[in-house]
Amino acid sequence: MKPAPFEYIAPDSVDGALASLQEHGFDAKLLAGGQSLVPVMNFRLTQPAVLIDLNPLTGLNFIRHDSAANELRLGAMVRQRQLEQSRLVAQVAPLMHETMPYIAHPQIRNRGTLGGSLAHADPAGELPVIVVALNGRIRLQKASGERWVNATDFFTSLFETACADDEMVVEVALPALPPRTGCAFQEMARRHGDYALAGVAALVTVDAVGVCTDARLVYLNLGEMPMVAHKAARTLVGHVFSEGVVTETAVTASQEEIEPSGDIHATAEYKRHLAKVLTERALRQAFARAAVNN
Repeated sequence: MKPAPFEYIAPDSVDGALASLQEHGFDAKLLAGGQSLVPVMNFRLTQPAVLIDLNPLTGLNFIRHDSAANELRLGAMVRQRQLEQSRLVAQVAPLMHETMPYIAHPQIRNRGTLGGSLAHADPAGELPVIVVALNGRIRLQKASGERWVNATDFFTSLFETACADDEMVVEVALPALPPRTGCAFQEMARRHGDYALAGVAALVTVDAVGVCTDARLVYLNLGEMPMVAHKAARTLVGHVFSEGVVTETAVTASQEEIEPSGDIHATAEYKRHLAKVLTERALRQAFARAAVNN
């Protein structure tokens, strides 16, 4: 199929893009990598009157470390493949580095962008889960100013975010992990590259003797947005690693804190089972890695 007719604008600056967005508002769509937007337009599930192409905005393609804040700063137009191959990402945000190969296929990652994935807010998308799990912040900008939004507040519902019609994602900030923190990502898909039936990002911080002092669990495609299992994570705090504690945490998360819906690929009950199994696997890895990350 072909998209409905639209006006095409390719501004050469962020200010130009924001001016066009302010002028056209709801009638406009921003084109980043286009790996999600273009298929939807081809099926005419969305029919924007104006398409604003962000690809000329090379100033939004950066990966750098802010030493003063000790955080990783990522431009919205960074390609997913760049995140996958960046040594700096692997050093400061190993959870993101580990997760990137799970996203679709190399051809998709070559074009897909960080900002585009976050703005699309697909509950089956890996990057929203990772940015939430890493306590990231997202910088939104419009013609009249900018604001930072915590990733946990950015995703509001199914394919919906806190980004207003005249705003766009321009940057993401990810704080460096504390010492003795281990992280892991696990997902299950019918085939590699398919959307995952379920997935989880796990982070565990331990003290010098291995007692958990902090933990975080965020789930993929098990609700209308990244699902944070606060209660389950608290179950880990104050304990050293044991299979009993890991199982209790996984049961709490899978039975009490996610909201899976059945579809043609899996029932809600099966997705809860997957969540439990994947949580146990991820926590074993995270605890093991925390023990060596001094």
